[in-house]
Amino acid sequence: MVRDVAFGQYFPADSVMHRLDPRAKILLFIGYIVIIFCTFNYVSLAITTVFTALFLILSRISPVFYFKSLKVILVIVIITSLLNLFYGSGEELWQWWIFKITLNGINRAVFVTVRIVCLILASSCLTFTTSPTELTDAIERLMKPLKVIHFPVHEIAMMMSLALRFVPTLLDETDKIMQAQKARGADMESGNLIKRVKAMLPILIPLFVSAFRRAYDVATAMECRCYRGGAGRTRMKQIHMAGRDTAAFAALGLVIGGVIVCNIFLPAAI
Repeated sequence: MVRDVAFGQYFPADSVMHRLDPRAKILLFIGYIVIIFCTFNYVSLAITTVFTALFLILSRISPVFYFKSLKVILVIVIITSLLNLFYGSGEELWQWWIFKITLNGINRAVFVTVRIVCLILASSCLTFTTSPTELTDAIERLMKPLKVIHFPVHEIAMMMSLALRFVPTLLDETDKIMQAQKARGADMESGNLIKRVKAMLPILIPLFVSAFRRAYDVATAMECRCYRGGAGRTRMKQIHMAGRDTAAFAALGLVIGGVIVCNIFLPAAI
């Protein structure tokens, strides 16, 4: 069910991850993205995996919601893993027709799968523990130097936060439309791939209409409240860096150092 998708939602709680400065969380996430793709052996991959698990535990959010966020990309993960598994280079371990399995293919499949899963879990942790308002403020603060070249920082940050805000809303709307079409006799689960794609058209058209209507309503509401951008605006909640943010950066630094050492002194698996 579409309603089971949890990606993009915010779950208020009192945890270490919730209390981190949103700017620190975004910078940590960017650094994590860089380091996860710099893992070339199993030890460095294990270090980043443990680092991910630590952040998930500190968020104090049920693992069920993280599992729901993985359901969105489960098919993509499986297809990508199989492509890397059967089309790897090196000495063949097994072959049938055009399909072959090599040690390099197995390693690549494992690394790709773990990397994608860790990235989705880390991005889910970011959205689960940070409200859209905090994300907007953090993105705007981090992009503030771009104002020198007249870059629309506030507008970009506002659009990104609105997009994240309406992800669960659109998913819920999709589920309602699917249930309504099924109640009218629509068959979306039988037939070949082409028939299933055609069966999605009665869902996509009203979904786009609903999305444009919601965008128009949001624009009208902002106009009625005299919204004119970020110039001269104040914030109800001020964000400040604290000691826990420094500790989080130090932990990321240790992970980066560990990955670099492993890449230098241990043989690469891919």
